Amino acid sequence: MTAYLDHAATTPLRPEARVAMEPWLGGRYGNPSGSHSVARAARAAVDEARDVVAHVLGTAPGDVVFTSGGTEAANLAVLGRVRAAPGPLVVSAIEHHCVLNAALAAERHGSGEARVVGVGKDGVMDLAALSGALDRSVSLVSVQLVNNEVGTLQPFDEVARLVRRRSPGAVLHTDAVQAVPWYDVSLLAAQADIVSISAHKFGGPQGAGALAFRRPVRLEPLFFGGPQERERRAGTHNVAGIVGLAAALVATLAERESAVARVGALRKELCAGLLAGVPGSRETAPGQEKAPGHCHLVIEGIESEALLMLLDGSGVAASAGSACASGAMEPSHVLRAMGYSEPEAMGALRLTLGHTTTAEEVRTALRAVPEAVERLRAGGGRPNSAGGAPGAPALVPVAHLGARR
Repeated sequence: MTAYLDHAATTPLRPEARVAMEPWLGGRYGNPSGSHSVARAARAAVDEARDVVAHVLGTAPGDVVFTSGGTEAANLAVLGRVRAAPGPLVVSAIEHHCVLNAALAAERHGSGEARVVGVGKDGVMDLAALSGALDRSVSLVSVQLVNNEVGTLQPFDEVARLVRRRSPGAVLHTDAVQAVPWYDVSLLAAQADIVSISAHKFGGPQGAGALAFRRPVRLEPLFFGGPQERERRAGTHNVAGIVGLAAALVATLAERESAVARVGALRKELCAGLLAGVPGSRETAPGQEKAPGHCHLVIEGIESEALLMLLDGSGVAASAGSACASGAMEPSHVLRAMGYSEPEAMGALRLTLGHTTTAEEVRTALRAVPEAVERLRAGGGRPNSAGGAPGAPALVPVAHLGARR
């Protein structure tokens, strides 16, 4: 039995989501854009899901756009905005690549300068640097609520105050993908203009997400076709994915308070046990508020790739950082932005807990990680030549980010 500790990458499907999806994966099949009764039933299911998402994110149902996931939602926010209103984009250096690379792509295509704002060793956005990056020409600012790698919570209200004062015409977007399982996003992101979420981070299906508009925003669609989603996102609706997203969201809200307490206690036990049991290990951003499911360490004298291979063989599923960069022999852009050296960043271990995590899984990790680290150190701490093919290079070079901090 695998101890699955990679919930920040994707969470197991909740039973409620599976039940909601099953009819639309079997006998129900209508296209919501049609006019006959079968199509109307599909449209009703999408509309009910839209009501749920709007309620949870604090907006009107007509201001919810369903997407294929968090990446598309963030791209629609970033690129759609600067296509409609070209100008500088301001993003933090620790944003998910779906935001960072979208901003850099906009810059390459002449839509606006990408201004990447640094963070401190605590993994929190440098507000003074943010203030310096803002002016009346800025078109969009994007700052995540919770970092996907180290789990730090960003001071979003303070970010919003700076943006409203120094860049009153800018649209403020937040990637709330990692926040939904643990926080009331309607409150935490109350000052955001646009909020993006992804179903598979809170027990919904992969391939479903949403972008919610909290205030009127002018943007261009990313692609064109029919008039779906009020002409902001063309294409036939993924009805099964959409109803699964909504069902998972309802289940997440129902158990959030108890999950925060239970999972937070397990995370505390896991982090404390690893820090005590693995010499040379350090928690990233110690003392900072983090999402209850995140335990992120840097371990001296090992390389993440080799450690993850051994852990997988011992029945522990973990990661080094963003799932999008798994297998890549590149140091985390998040840790580099936080001031960690390249060798330090190459020793990262991310263990993330979620709604299915058990005490036994935590105990398995507390046995397996120290044993794996000891084996690596005894053998030099590097993968052998048969240790797997290197991954693709990261899309956002560390040097590029460092030059813009």
